[in-house]
Amino acid sequence: MGVDTSHERWYTLQSRSEPFQAFKNSLRNKAAVSMCDLEFGCGKDEGPSMGTRCRGFWYERLVQPCLVEMLGSALFIFIGCLSVIENGPETGLLQPALAHGLALGLVIATLGNVSGGHFNPAVSLAAVLVGGLHLTLLLPYWISQLCGGLVGAALAKAVSPEERFWNTSGAAFVTVQEPGQVAGAVVAELVLTTLLVLAVCMGAINEKTRGPLAPFSIGLSVTVDILAGGAVSGACMNPARAFGPAVMAGHWTFHWIYWLGPLLASLLVGALVRFFIGDGKTRLILKGR
Repeated sequence: MGVDTSHERWYTLQSRSEPFQAFKNSLRNKAAVSMCDLEFGCGKDEGPSMGTRCRGFWYERLVQPCLVEMLGSALFIFIGCLSVIENGPETGLLQPALAHGLALGLVIATLGNVSGGHFNPAVSLAAVLVGGLHLTLLLPYWISQLCGGLVGAALAKAVSPEERFWNTSGAAFVTVQEPGQVAGAVVAELVLTTLLVLAVCMGAINEKTRGPLAPFSIGLSVTVDILAGGAVSGACMNPARAFGPAVMAGHWTFHWIYWLGPLLASLLVGALVRFFIGDGKTRLILKGR
């Protein structure tokens, strides 16, 4: 039986024509853009090319926040270490307290909109627990903050007179000198860091209570903590702040205190916000309507 192939010949000729090829390429490009949108969240086709937009997305969502966390941590820890190294006996805890608090508030106000303004591994952990940071960013943030701590402490060492640097152990935490002080120091770090992390979670993350004064309240919490607990534990509240000077000065005595206390405080605040004091979107129980 014969078959009419005129339609097939017409389709073959049309498929080889330039307009038809352009139409197929357009459909292929649209499909590729849609795949980019679904997998990477690149949005609608507003840029010059799919690759450029996807690279921009990854830069702004991952690379840029980590760079900012490293930069902010370096600036904060540089100022903090220098305030301890150059502190005179007549000012007591006032100079380090003001320097740490003001420096942290300033870097949060300046850089916070890029990365969230954590500059502290304990704060990043709490932010993950209360829904303010994606879990996949926790480890990159920690690495960035610790690297920033190293840079800040190294810069403080570079600009400080050698005698002053070693007299203060490079601003490493040396408050705890004997095992009898350990329990009090751990409890102090736990409570002091709880105040700081609460200021961050409730002032900058929790939708119901966050506001424009968050950088001020967070910086003030650091100042208050150092004035209150500096003589008990050193009032570190930040593992990156402890890590950088410890590396530069080689001082590791009771260093674990400044990881255990702040990280336990993060877990405590995460539980408080998730179960009791967070807004309706954050709480896991008693949500109401």
